[in-house]
Amino acid sequence: MRIGYFGGTINDGTIDQVVAEARDAEAAGFASYWVPQIFGHDALTALAIVGREVPRIELGTSVVPTFPRHPMALAQQCLTVNAATGGRLCLGIGLSHQMVIENMMGMSFDKPVRHMREYLDVLGPLSRGETVHTDGEVFSVHAAVDVKGSTPFPIVVAALGPQMLKLAAERADGTITWCTGPRTLADHTVPTITAAAEAAGRPAPRVVAALPVCVTGDIAAARARAADVFAIYGQLPSYRAMLDREGAEGPADIAVVGSADEVVERVGALADIGVTDFAAVSFPADADEAAATRAALARLLV
Repeated sequence: MRIGYFGGTINDGTIDQVVAEARDAEAAGFASYWVPQIFGHDALTALAIVGREVPRIELGTSVVPTFPRHPMALAQQCLTVNAATGGRLCLGIGLSHQMVIENMMGMSFDKPVRHMREYLDVLGPLSRGETVHTDGEVFSVHAAVDVKGSTPFPIVVAALGPQMLKLAAERADGTITWCTGPRTLADHTVPTITAAAEAAGRPAPRVVAALPVCVTGDIAAARARAADVFAIYGQLPSYRAMLDREGAEGPADIAVVGSADEVVERVGALADIGVTDFAAVSFPADADEAAATRAALARLLV
């Protein structure tokens, strides 16, 4: 299992600080550096800059919402990022949430599974440098994109329910999850996407799991902090469904907190259930907890 680092600086820091965070992750030996696309810097633009400064680590988005972006425009941007970074981009995409797309952006969130299916019918071929010919209800595209110096990029889909996991298996390279606990990963996510890939004659899918992590001597305080920092995710319907499936009251219940040995054991156990990549979302109370968390994760690096 590859161990990645989920950066938060893209939302609350400068571009220079994003570059520094990615450089630190690479120097520490992390396999990948993931950034969200929320309301801060544009993730793909930032990763293009990071990739020119930080030469080796994989660069991933977790995740770029699809509704506001035409798949051809997104493919062009990603191919450009890949040209700038030596082919190190892993594009994570997702639907976002109805309240974001409709209430904030004023767009329709109609038939999200159909939207993602047709989106991947366009984005998939373009990501491989192929010409697209597809006529759907949402997207009808007959075009190609030619970005000199680029290479194909993999796509992982933020898939939680069975229909989205099936799409990720059939039309993408895997899935990336958030706020999905180990029991749900083992009993639902991994077997569902794996079976769908096998049925479609596709390669074994990549399963990237992101969870909050903190090495601490004060577990109660860390859980209270997780409940506060990640509170919104317990209220969004898609994540709420995964927490309910896990039997978790909120995000604090699926946070990986404890001693260094406990964190190493719990993260390491994810490999046994089929998780291929772990993206650590560190939420320390202070510099000492941050250093202890990174040191613990370093024990899992191979």
